[in-house]
Amino acid sequence: MNKELIFLRTFAVATVVGMVVITTSAFKNSGNQKFSEIDVERINIVEKDGTVKMIITNVEKFPNGKVKINGKPTNEDRKKRSGMLFFNEDGIECGGFIYDGQKNTNGHSSGLSLTYDQYDGDQVMQLLTQDYKEGDKRFVSSGIMFNDRPSNESQTRTGEIMKELDELGKKDPKAADEKYKIYQEQGLIGGAPRVMLGKSRNENNGLFLFDNKGMPRAMFYVDKENNAKLDFYDDKGNTIVSFPEKIK
Repeated sequence: MNKELIFLRTFAVATVVGMVVITTSAFKNSGNQKFSEIDVERINIVEKDGTVKMIITNVEKFPNGKVKINGKPTNEDRKKRSGMLFFNEDGIECGGFIYDGQKNTNGHSSGLSLTYDQYDGDQVMQLLTQDYKEGDKRFVSSGIMFNDRPSNESQTRTGEIMKELDELGKKDPKAADEKYKIYQEQGLIGGAPRVMLGKSRNENNGLFLFDNKGMPRAMFYVDKENNAKLDFYDDKGNTIVSFPEKIK
């Protein structure tokens, strides 16, 4: 009996040690691993120092809320979507690729966005497609956008400011508007679209130019009746010149 117990104990210990050695050796393998197929919910691409440079994720694992990446807060209110997020050498989010699409009670909603951000700020370049269907009407727009961002913008500070303005707006909307203007003048928040090349929701295909306040100032496009047009606007959005003046 004693000999059997000794044998069983020795066998158990040897088995555990063997499993540990095999597992450790597998994880220490620094060579390339080849897979024909892999299912994964999220992949973090990291540098040797642990800095996250890219995240490829499904909807559930998409970072938002109180989650921090590289010790920095993420956008708390951002909707979870499948896609990728990019981070620069300082560990700051600098763009991403997201997409979604689903039916709803009115029709459907889908979209795709590839963005690149200003350093420690929001997007300055965006490839965007949006497709909405409401009843019998369908609205599709797509294009490449270039935006101006505030010179003193910071992702963390922007989050703090927007929380402050949101809380203030619940109590005093007018005071919140005034506070927004102050932060905007300080170059902390704001920004404006400047160039859009693509198709608008009203089915105009062309080049659309905006001033530093985001107001349309010039458009060269082909409308849904296949008429080529060139329009210029004042700072209030009123048409001042249009070519040709009349389509025969």
